[in-house]
This record gives sequence, structure tokens and C-alpha cells, in this order.
Amino acid sequence: MSGTIVAARVRSPIALDAERPSPEWNRAEPISFCADWQGKNVGRDLETSVRCLWSAATLYLRLECRYRQLFVFPDADASGRRDHLWDRDVAEVFLQPDPSRSRHYREFEVSPNGQWIDLAISPNGLADLHSGLARSVWLDEASRTWTAELAIPMSRLTENFDPAAAWRVNFYRVEGPQEPRHYLAWQPTHTEQPNFHVPSAFGEMRFAGL
Repeated sequence: MSGTIVAARVRSPIALDAERPSPEWNRAEPISFCADWQGKNVGRDLETSVRCLWSAATLYLRLECRYRQLFVFPDADASGRRDHLWDRDVAEVFLQPDPSRSRHYREFEVSPNGQWIDLAISPNGLADLHSGLARSVWLDEASRTWTAELAIPMSRLTENFDPAAAWRVNFYRVEGPQEPRHYLAWQPTHTEQPNFHVPSAFGEMRFAGL
């Protein structure tokens, strides 16, 4: 299905290295996207590909992002965390482990210079997730690509992980120093103005290798 990404199983922890990826990533079939949030304005030079791996303890994501230019914050917390990261270039992952709670999901963002933010989204707004996320980011200026690998503890995503259950998910990119910026989406949200917070538009994540 075009709206499904399949996470491949790994039996032991993998080391994050965006420049020299573990061969385990070859187990995962990538999805890719390069159109805007309305499914229009395809730009191959802004293509993003995503692979997912999972273990009982960790969800791993690898995002390879082609870019035209870079626009990042020069400062962040000592940990690399940065509020309002979406005001600069980012790749974003929205995860909804329990689709029955349609207005509750998790948001993860990472920038080309390794800054990050993680948030819990609910009808009450957003809150810091404190997920324990780990990441590795590599910028390849020659190929105009930046790559991020993320490792997120399952315990911070769901209390009772069931790999037989499907999650809801969407992936996004934002690029550009000023409006109109590029707002790219794997599964289009089809809103009039750019808006990624549309859970009804999320795709599906399934877990292989049970």
C-alpha cells in the first residue's frame, strides 16, 4: 500500500551512524516523498526517503533528505534540543501508537545540524516528551543531502508495545528561509494553508518479522 511503511525487526541494538549506516538498514524498504502538503509541486531535489527498524526496546528511523539550501538555528541547549525548531529546516515524524486516541500523538523533529525536539500532542496542546531520543546526523554537501538516524525508546511511545498492531504515522519536511517555504508531506494533509497536524491524514506503520 502506498500509505504504509513497514518497519523491519532487529534482534539487538544498532549503533547510530548517519554517515556509515549499519547494514541492518538494508532490511527496511524505504518510502519516499517530494510533493507538498497538498500533494502538489513535486520537487525531486527535495526528496526525502525514510526507513524504519524496530526492536522490543527501540524504534529506529533513518531519514535521507535532499536539499536546495540550508537554514538552521545557530544555537541550542547543550543537549541539542531547540524550541520552535520548525521555524528552520527540519524533518518531522508524527507517530500515533494508539489510533483510537485520534488527537493524541508524538512529534519528533531533527535539523540538518543535529538539533532536535520531541513533543507530546494532545487536545490540551503540546508538552515536552522527554523521550530519551538519540540521534546521529551527517551533512554531505557534495550530494546536497543530509541524513538523520533516530533511536526512540518504545517505552516513551507506548506503555504496552504490540508489534501485531498497526500504528498511524506521517513524515514531513520544511525547508526555506522565508515564505513561501517548502512544506513537504508523505501523506498529504490537503489543508488550505500548510498544516501537518491532521491525524486523519496519517499513513500506517506496520511491524514485520514477528
